[in-house]
Amino acid sequence: MPVKKGEEYEIAVSDMAFGGRGVGRIDGFTVFVDKTVPLDVARVKIIRKKSSYAEAVPVALLHPSPYRVTPPCSYSDICGGCKWQFVTYEKQLSFKEEQVRDSIRRIGGISDVPVHPAIPSPDIFRYRNKMEFSCSDRRWVRRDELSLPALDRSFALGLHIPGTFDKIMDIEACLLQHEYGDGILNSIRSLMKGSGAPPYGLKSHKGFWRFVTLRRSEAYDEWMVNIVTAFEDDGPILPIAAMLKDAYPKVRSVMNNITSKISGIAVGEKEKCISGESKIRDRVGGFEFEISANSFFQVNTRNAKNLFDTAKRFAGLTGSESVLDLYSGTGAVAIYFSDSAASVTGIEISESAVADALLNARLNSITNCRFICADMLRITSLVDFLPDVMVIDPPRTGMHPKVVSQVMSLAPPRMVYISCNPATLARDLGLMKGKYEVLEIQPVDMFPHTPHIETVVKLNRR
Repeated sequence: MPVKKGEEYEIAVSDMAFGGRGVGRIDGFTVFVDKTVPLDVARVKIIRKKSSYAEAVPVALLHPSPYRVTPPCSYSDICGGCKWQFVTYEKQLSFKEEQVRDSIRRIGGISDVPVHPAIPSPDIFRYRNKMEFSCSDRRWVRRDELSLPALDRSFALGLHIPGTFDKIMDIEACLLQHEYGDGILNSIRSLMKGSGAPPYGLKSHKGFWRFVTLRRSEAYDEWMVNIVTAFEDDGPILPIAAMLKDAYPKVRSVMNNITSKISGIAVGEKEKCISGESKIRDRVGGFEFEISANSFFQVNTRNAKNLFDTAKRFAGLTGSESVLDLYSGTGAVAIYFSDSAASVTGIEISESAVADALLNARLNSITNCRFICADMLRITSLVDFLPDVMVIDPPRTGMHPKVVSQVMSLAPPRMVYISCNPATLARDLGLMKGKYEVLEIQPVDMFPHTPHIETVVKLNRR
């Protein structure tokens, strides 16, 4: 093979791979290079070698691509939260559109289908309505911090180093959340460090402070702070709640989720409202949504309207249709469709999500929606529903083959598929292409500066 692990080579980056890495070739041998973009020429170091490809990291940028910009975030070269900050936003959209088109063609075996230009996000910074920060008893130290003798390395509240579970970089500001959240985060850190309660050890699994999740209502500019701890103890939390009430009047809710599980998930086995309300409210289009600490809600509120509007347009509703919404979650799509359909039925496995969906339907005075708590894999048949239109919005893993078979047996005249993963979307469309024609595809960028893209697909039964 033309490359060796640990050696350095000069490479011209020609393409962008699925997941956001640059692609170049050395004597015809494929090399994936992190943090590069097409038209970069870089000196790279091979860190991993396989039989058909190698992976590398840049050592020196010899000739920068015209698609490069200077990242405004001081953490961008280390943090994996928004790894494409160095790429112009216009080119990010182009890469994502091509990623969708390539997946549909290569994985799904579907070509000659219009893939529209990606709908851009109205905001490319400060667009996230939810940010989750992790606590650790071992702070990851950046190169520029190594010479700081007074640096406290025993506490971190921030984000994970990419590809690690136990390396947390302390974060003072994140350009993906509203700047008001930066102040909240830093004030909470100060009180946590002075509380006497220890941060959680991601290797020892001992300690108290685990996560801080910040949610913001775009419509009402209200905030929810969810502090996740390893066990129940109001003593260290009450001073934080009191501080937030006095210093940050936009904070309407302080919650405490408690979990003894060692898995790194910021969801508690028990939940308590420490201060204020247990929910905040947001709006998409003309509909209101109550959001609890563990509710799923699209993180880019402003572009969620474009996503839902596209799905509704693809559904072609006239007011007389029955709609079946698979993986309905907290009911956002079902509720958004309710004013244009005769009836909407949502199926969702999570009991708490179904409870939120019912609450949101009542909140909007909607009477033509019903929600069923059921596991799609355990429903023996969907034929009792006989919808005119089916909406499918599965998790990143896509549909299970058994669910695909059920959908094919039911065979509604029209379908809309909403996906956050082009690869599993393409796989599922490939399984359905014998019975369904893909008419058009619309990417919607909900996650600027990341390789992720939402996609809405319009399908008609052949």
